[in-house]
Amino acid sequence: MTERPVEIDLNADLGEGYGVYGFGEDEALLKVVSSANIACGFHAGDPGIMRRTVERCMELGVAVGAHPGLPDRMGFGRRQMSISADEGADWMTYQIGALYAFVHSAGGRLQHVKPHGALYHMAAGNEELAAAIVRSILAMDQQLLLYGPPNSCLQHAAQRLGLAFIAEGFADRAYLPDGRLAPRHLPNAIIERPEHAAAQAISLVREGRVQTVDGSSIKLHVHTICLHGDNRMAAERAKQLAAHLRSAHIGIRAPGVIKTNIVEI
Repeated sequence: MTERPVEIDLNADLGEGYGVYGFGEDEALLKVVSSANIACGFHAGDPGIMRRTVERCMELGVAVGAHPGLPDRMGFGRRQMSISADEGADWMTYQIGALYAFVHSAGGRLQHVKPHGALYHMAAGNEELAAAIVRSILAMDQQLLLYGPPNSCLQHAAQRLGLAFIAEGFADRAYLPDGRLAPRHLPNAIIERPEHAAAQAISLVREGRVQTVDGSSIKLHVHTICLHGDNRMAAERAKQLAAHLRSAHIGIRAPGVIKTNIVEI
């Protein structure tokens, strides 16, 4: 019996070069993903890269999102910092506003916001920071979507304050039994084999479940899956994942037009 068709958004972090320094395989990834998270100048990115990435997204019909991070270019935004909730909110507004201007200038619409790296994980576990970030997004544009971890402080704050939330899963990262991503320094935290990443993505989409590092299975309902652009052979792996999804009758579409895809178990 053929499985019923469902859909999922595929997103990737893009525009993460700076000046003369290139990074990632943006052009190839843009031909696979349905949503792009564009670096806004703090952890990576610069005005020219932001403009060009926005324009290319619009040419290819890829939904545009802001990817604001901590002001830590040396650490690529992946090192935690001691910040206040107000600082976090101000940094979000500053960065989203910059990308918003490029999107507006190109005649497009900013679809979503996805915090980057350490800021993503800090806000996921800190109620005060999460609420401040959500309020900063709402103050700018109430139609924006927020991408973040399921069952996190970010999701709870968005639901409480009235911001549409898109729960994010990962095909190429291992999970802890509590539903958090396994830290990168742990063995096997990165799923290297494409077929294993595809199997995890299909399970997330069709069943709302994922196997954790201890072998248990937990519920994890997501409506977007991130493809990391900084892994080895990122573009080729993205193509393989998209092909596996389509073979499993899973369509790829941005969340603004997506259908409900999770089967409650």
